[in-house]
Amino acid sequence: MTSTQPSGATTETRVDGAIADVLTTLRRNIAAFGVTYPDDTTAGDRYPLRPAAGPFAEGANRGWTTSFWAGMTWIAWELTGDEYFRDAGLAYAADFARRVRDEEDLDTHDLGFLYTLASVAPARLLGDDDARAAALDAADHLMRRFLEPAGIVQAWGDLSDPEQRGRTIIDSLMNMPLLTWAGEQTRQERFADAVRRHTTQLRTHILRDDDTTFHTFFWDAETGEALRGSTAQGAFDDSCWARGQAWGIYGFAMNHRATGDPELLTAARRCADRFLSLLPADRVPYWDMVYTDGSDEPRDSSSGAIAVCGLLELAEVESDPARAAAARTAAHEILASLIAHYTPTTPGASDAVILHSVYDYPKSIGVDEGTLWGDYFYLEALMRVARPDWKRYW
Repeated sequence: MTSTQPSGATTETRVDGAIADVLTTLRRNIAAFGVTYPDDTTAGDRYPLRPAAGPFAEGANRGWTTSFWAGMTWIAWELTGDEYFRDAGLAYAADFARRVRDEEDLDTHDLGFLYTLASVAPARLLGDDDARAAALDAADHLMRRFLEPAGIVQAWGDLSDPEQRGRTIIDSLMNMPLLTWAGEQTRQERFADAVRRHTTQLRTHILRDDDTTFHTFFWDAETGEALRGSTAQGAFDDSCWARGQAWGIYGFAMNHRATGDPELLTAARRCADRFLSLLPADRVPYWDMVYTDGSDEPRDSSSGAIAVCGLLELAEVESDPARAAAARTAAHEILASLIAHYTPTTPGASDAVILHSVYDYPKSIGVDEGTLWGDYFYLEALMRVARPDWKRYW
């Protein structure tokens, strides 16, 4: 970072150049990786191949982040019309169809992240029947994780794992759109009912009275009793993990649009107001929002990029014009700072398009590096500003 103050230039004057830089990097990455997959984060600003694990070879399609580059290819294609990006996206879509068909690494709620970007996007944009079938199959797998009577989708692990039983995390709000889409496609009420029940549980229990959020929360899977909140990647259980708070803005706003539940709009407002109140001077959060100006803790630019998308989503669903304008202004301020101070200064200096992110600080994973989701949400934020009528994939 070269400054602690937001750029004086308006966001709009810099977005075109920022998009051009992203597209250049994305072209280079597609050429380098093909249909193999990088790791979750860079190491020294370069993405290594995803390491081999168990039955999976190096570069295999496993884990929760492999779809973020797929999502970037679809945004890039919409921006440019270049078949290079479309063909790359279709290659990813075919591999994701194989992954769900072969039932490889599906024991996660992150099927929503994975199949919304890799499969729903081409199904919507191209009418691709194979991608549509893969996304519907993934939605059925995700529904297997819905726990009665708790009314939640379990986050991680085999459903018989006692350590993970009854646990969900705030990220799960971003996995609900796959179920919303599946409900629209099939007209089966079970999908929409799961979204309504799950999001109600999160706004009731994962959003705290002071408008900060737990990263993770546990329910008794047999009785449905709400048990306790905790963290997995925040500073401590009662802190405000920045990425989780950003997921809250975007996820509650988006699920309000899907369900019409006014309480979800209130939840999104609360998350947004608290997030903005805790930002340092340059408007990009530290990895946990207990830290502020003067701290030597690392920033998390990916949280800033997610928050930009969330604030712009909130502005679209706001019933109060003044609040909508304020959310939009705040989003542009954060994005201006990301463009000015959190992107590579030299072309080709990094495989990531946005720098200074944090994956998991307590475990020392991906600290002050690029991340696949940071890259995706930064490009989505740029797209939302460049084309305000763009239809998101979520």
